[in-house]
Amino acid sequence: MQIETLVLGPVCANCYIVTDEKTNEAAVIDCGEYTQELENKLEGKKLKYILLTHGHYDHILGVYDLKMSHPEAKIVAHNDEAYKLVDELPSFAHEMMPGVQKYVPADIIVGEGDKLTVGEIEFTVMHTPGHSKGGVCYFAESERTIFTGDTLFCLTVGRTDFFDSSEEEMLESITRLYNMEGDYDIYPGHNRATTMEYEKRRNRYMRRFR
Repeated sequence: MQIETLVLGPVCANCYIVTDEKTNEAAVIDCGEYTQELENKLEGKKLKYILLTHGHYDHILGVYDLKMSHPEAKIVAHNDEAYKLVDELPSFAHEMMPGVQKYVPADIIVGEGDKLTVGEIEFTVMHTPGHSKGGVCYFAESERTIFTGDTLFCLTVGRTDFFDSSEEEMLESITRLYNMEGDYDIYPGHNRATTMEYEKRRNRYMRRFR
């Protein structure tokens, strides 16, 4: 599995290109901005999915243009987040960048435990509300890798002061991640990659479970 990271958009969100090197199928996770650099990195790849960990503007602003460039790619979102791709009603996150988002519907709605395959890589959807009602992580067990969006960061967790956030749900989601057995590489929505073992030792939100 090849993972390429681009830092995109108005608040420097991580966008990941995940490619199965055996089949050249790929997925883009959290397209916060559509850029020529992103398009260049997709050249020669078969883009199958545009995966969303959640629907805040800094993770979806590039989705429309990416979909227009790759209409065969399926936009994937949780049921509680999909409306943010098309709903013009204001939310705390959208009001920060009014008039920028171009609306495009999700093609596939996912929930807890659903599976998605990119070539020979199988991703499992884990519903992790807290930062956002329909926030999800995508984990590839065979690769011991998790894309955590704005749920788990290096040394911290996502904000819980948005209109559909919940401190209680965030704690439950972090507990679920903590209880996953063994180590995983963690690719978060912002800042640098980390590992589950490191976070269990150093992240104050996880250390409470030790």
